[in-house]
Amino acid sequence: MAVGEPRRFLITGATGFVGSRLTRRLVADGHDCHVVVRPDSALDELSPVRDRLTVHVHDGTTGGMSQLMEAAAPEVVFHLAAYFVAEHRSDDIDRLIEANLRFGAQLVDALCARERPLLVNTGTSWQHFHMAAYRPVSLYAATKQAFEDLLAYYADATRLQVITLKLFDTYGPGDPRKKLLFALANAAQSGEQMALSGGEQHIDMVHVDDAVEAFVLAGQRLLAGEVTEPESYAVSSGTAPTLRELVALFERASGGRLNVAWGARAYRAREVMHPWRGGTPVPGWAPKVGLEQGLRDMVTANG
Repeated sequence: MAVGEPRRFLITGATGFVGSRLTRRLVADGHDCHVVVRPDSALDELSPVRDRLTVHVHDGTTGGMSQLMEAAAPEVVFHLAAYFVAEHRSDDIDRLIEANLRFGAQLVDALCARERPLLVNTGTSWQHFHMAAYRPVSLYAATKQAFEDLLAYYADATRLQVITLKLFDTYGPGDPRKKLLFALANAAQSGEQMALSGGEQHIDMVHVDDAVEAFVLAGQRLLAGEVTEPESYAVSSGTAPTLRELVALFERASGGRLNVAWGARAYRAREVMHPWRGGTPVPGWAPKVGLEQGLRDMVTANG
């Protein structure tokens, strides 16, 4: 998948943070990239490469997905689309099932009609609460495992070759998601007090460039014919500072002090106090961006 060896890819979740960075990387490397979007998807994160992409709007039907797959004719599908919620409410259930199971089933079924179906899937470290072989932290994590179970069937019954990458927390410059680092940046600018938990939970933060590299290597592994049965890898930084330590690192990177009310918020009912450590990395992959450098780059990029 190096420059000079153009390939044809289909990416789901390309409008999201990690998916858009993967798409930009693949386009920059000279590949023919097709993306799947919903009718109401905003393409802002893809604006730097929009004129070099083929965009397919999915109508939500199984037949529509089959037509889309035939038109895109990908050599590898990178599946990053998902609906995430840390603690679900009843009105989240339909969207979790729709995005994380129904859409994925349509995608893989259409892909398996191709002569050589190759898929890089996205899982989560949250499938391994308390280091278990399988114990979901949340309903979101349970749907990710359920989709892996669907993939096991397709891999056994068809020619599907699949790699699942289990992500930890990702971050990087230009991250629009209203997650922890977004909140820290806002608090640093406003000076307002920020209510946080006791701060003893450990957090594994992986720079988006490192996460993208793991997807690229997984795609190369599939194209090289090195996968004979479903494989699963962890995309981990290998380090996990506590939340208190992470805030201190952010303060050092930004050169300011945050007004934090430690213990003002309760831990979640199923708070991950120690991230999963049972996985192995994609062969040839190792994180390159250290957390301190990554935070400095974020602060600089965000002005």
